[in-house]
Amino acid sequence: MATRKSGPLDVLVGTRIRTFRVNRGMSQAVLAARTGVTYQQLQKFERGTERVGASRLSRIAVVLDISVGEFFESSETGSSDLGLPVRLLTEPGALRVLEAYARTTNPRVRRSLAKLVESIADRIPGAKATVARLEQSDLADRRRSPSQR
Repeated sequence: MATRKSGPLDVLVGTRIRTFRVNRGMSQAVLAARTGVTYQQLQKFERGTERVGASRLSRIAVVLDISVGEFFESSETGSSDLGLPVRLLTEPGALRVLEAYARTTNPRVRRSLAKLVESIADRIPGAKATVARLEQSDLADRRRSPSQR
């Protein structure tokens, strides 16, 4: 009898479970209790290290108030980065940053937010990511004609 190993699709489904759970503000313990598993087991499902059976997946979908199909929505045959954008949303605070960005409608503010986050992420030890630098780059953007932006 062949052993059942988890694969890329299991990782995708686990990532989707985590994304929907986090989006609903639900802890692993609460989702686990409502679906009849331990939170440790749910962690394994979310990481994709253990496969989720069909009936368990159906129960998780009911608790999260989604259709089972939504767990597979992002899957594409042959995709090498299976679920990568979804996986990024499971990072702590990522959804909050994205929601705040979406509430911002001014294109200059959006550019500044993106530059700020990038400068913080790419910061060289000892260098400071300052608002003044962002304001300077915003001034440079203003000097350019609208067609150059």
